[in-house]
Amino acid sequence: MQPNFKKFLPHLVVFVLFIVASLAYFNPVLQGKKIFQSDIVQYTGMAKQQNDFRKATGEETYWTDAAFGGMPTYQLGAKYPNNYIKQLDLAIRFLPRPADYLFLYFIGMYILFLVLKVDYKLAFLGALAFGFSTYLIIILGVGHNAKAHAIAYMPFVLSGIFLTFHGKYLWGFLLLTVSMALELVANHFQMTYYLMLLVIIIGIVYLIDAYRKKLLPHYFKAVGIMVVAVIISIGLNATNILATKEYADTSTRGKTELTVNADGTPKDNKTGLDYDYITEYSYGRLESFNLFIPRFMGGSSSEAFPKDSKTVESLMRMGASAQEANQVLSQIPMYWGNQTYVGAPAYIGAIVIFLAVLALFLVRGRLKWWVVSGFILTLLLSWGDNFKGLTQFFIDYVPMYDKFRAVSSIQVIIELILPILAIVGLHQFFNQFEREAEKKKALLWSTGIVGGLTLLFILFKATLFDFASPYDSYFREEMGLPFVEAIREDRMSLFASDAIRSLIFVLLTAAVLWFFMKGTLKKGFAVAALCVLVLVDLVGVDRRYVNEEDFVQARLVDEPFQKNGADIQILEDDGHHRVYDATTNAFNSGRASYFHNALGGYHAAKPGRMQDLFEYYISQGNIGILNMLNVRYIITKTKNGGPVAQRNPYANGDAWFVENVQPAKNADEEIQLLDSLDTKKTAVVNQKFLSKIPNQNIERDSTATIELFTYQPNHLVYEASTKSPQLAIFSEIYYPKGWNAYINGKPAEYFRANYVLRAMVIPPGNNKIEFKFEPKVIQTGSTISLVSSIIFLLILLSGLYFAFRKKELNE
Repeated sequence: MQPNFKKFLPHLVVFVLFIVASLAYFNPVLQGKKIFQSDIVQYTGMAKQQNDFRKATGEETYWTDAAFGGMPTYQLGAKYPNNYIKQLDLAIRFLPRPADYLFLYFIGMYILFLVLKVDYKLAFLGALAFGFSTYLIIILGVGHNAKAHAIAYMPFVLSGIFLTFHGKYLWGFLLLTVSMALELVANHFQMTYYLMLLVIIIGIVYLIDAYRKKLLPHYFKAVGIMVVAVIISIGLNATNILATKEYADTSTRGKTELTVNADGTPKDNKTGLDYDYITEYSYGRLESFNLFIPRFMGGSSSEAFPKDSKTVESLMRMGASAQEANQVLSQIPMYWGNQTYVGAPAYIGAIVIFLAVLALFLVRGRLKWWVVSGFILTLLLSWGDNFKGLTQFFIDYVPMYDKFRAVSSIQVIIELILPILAIVGLHQFFNQFEREAEKKKALLWSTGIVGGLTLLFILFKATLFDFASPYDSYFREEMGLPFVEAIREDRMSLFASDAIRSLIFVLLTAAVLWFFMKGTLKKGFAVAALCVLVLVDLVGVDRRYVNEEDFVQARLVDEPFQKNGADIQILEDDGHHRVYDATTNAFNSGRASYFHNALGGYHAAKPGRMQDLFEYYISQGNIGILNMLNVRYIITKTKNGGPVAQRNPYANGDAWFVENVQPAKNADEEIQLLDSLDTKKTAVVNQKFLSKIPNQNIERDSTATIELFTYQPNHLVYEASTKSPQLAIFSEIYYPKGWNAYINGKPAEYFRANYVLRAMVIPPGNNKIEFKFEPKVIQTGSTISLVSSIIFLLILLSGLYFAFRKKELNE
């Protein structure tokens, strides 16, 4: 037992150090504070209704009425039966957020390096270099938690793949199954998709290598095992995957039936997102040097001005007061790239870049080629519209690539693989795999290349770059050319200071390796020195963008929105209705959803038909559309700028009977006929639903009544009284993949009317009408998850039994 303990002791120490490092960086969590993440604030507003329902009933609703008039909660933190892999994920993330994600970064990369047979000390260094990569920290600062979650499990997935390829079939299978299941639990399919692209590259490189070495049977056996592992991991996440796919088809990520835009122009009726939307955040080609020099292009969109700012001096000379100067400075970006917004540069680290270049001289074989191939592909794809040919090819011909936007985020693969190459190269350098002459040559060449290029940037910066922003023309017209020149001098100052900074770290790293090679430094001290340098380098940049100032009292995160006078006024009305917040971009804000059944919301994949209505009518202030959606209150601003709730007396109500049916041939007619339509009397019905109305010439019953009797987000009960069959329109969103209708307890048919609403023919008499959200996808997915869990457990137990049995026989 004692030898085994000594064997695991270093890893235990590393585990503890990772916890310490995670808590140290996000130390305000130890005081009970929480990081204020803008995206999570919006998510909190969107998820409030379902969370309240869960607390009150102990059940899941799977439908929220508080966003976009109504939508499934599948992408809002819904909890599913038999989702055991989620429980494992929660157990792993035991630290306070966001320290839990930083810890996951560390531990995942550490395990990957151990699988690659790297010394644990270097594995520790590599884990720090990966975890503190600036982009991985900044996404925690803004609240891209799902993205960080998915990235953190990427090294685990690669570990399972490499174990399997290296002949450790059982352990590779088990690790890959669990890690891939955890990757899918993160529920950020864009990151998982990018990982898949890297895995395909790895598979191709290993296939070529297997062919050359005549090891194809082993290769295909490993691939077969991995396929089974992935299938089981998908099964463990079946509910989430199936539900997400089902909703995505009806969202803005799916295919629309419209062929004409709101402005009358032809609509690109393909599946996926528009090209401009996909490539909105395209990384600049020159901007890629941000990976090495953090403020190569001025840093973030809100970067602080340098000390002794020439811009400030220019304003002072122009006689501006301190207040006027601050107003002007707040509008001037130090960032001079072409992206619309940059939260922080995607800085990987001068040391990591230098070590990766060094590794190119020392590392041979498969790892080098899949890293280099992955780096080139993802870098070119991150350029998006700046490398249009490749981007357009992927959008047109690579399945699912057109489902994702913000192409620059594919650089997460670069942030994953460059530390791998760097540390594996360092492993080669510290061990006797290469002759001393080869190491010396590699060190000198890499220092010359990286250091020389940096020195070139520093000396000839004014010649090589113009430091001009697309916004400079405005300041030239308003303030004059000398003022713009002052701005460019400030950008040049930031560039030079960070370039010198990177050069210093390169030279210090080269010096450490040189002294090790000469025998002046022992390996342990050399690795320790590199750990210190990496931490100073990366944490120094990270702190510019995510630090203690981003933390607030926990209450401000748990309750990010406070009631104002308008909210209080609306909440006094306990009837069922909707609220439209006209004081902001309602379809990009979760605030109203926090308190009310909002017509707007905040989501990356909005309900497709509701987005169509917004573009056609709601954004144009069409009150008739708000009426049919039962918007009883519209929040507007007073003359003083404060919010006020205006009651809309013309809202159609929860349900109503119509007298006329206006047929529509297709979706275009269906939405266009709503313009100026009296929705209280006439309903627009697509021709494919007309057969569900026995008599389109409805005999009006002036005494007929229908009202909402009881309400829950997932269960609505109406009572109706009519003397003859009547066509009822419900101000509820039509979503047939889960909503079931019942009349007096018996299943009933309903259909779509007015492009987005539910409609039903009500028989004569006194009737109880119910709508229940009973999605079959939850039942189906939960069953698959349970079966997959049982299969995996049986394989796990059987594998462990035979593994230990084999070990006993060998002893």
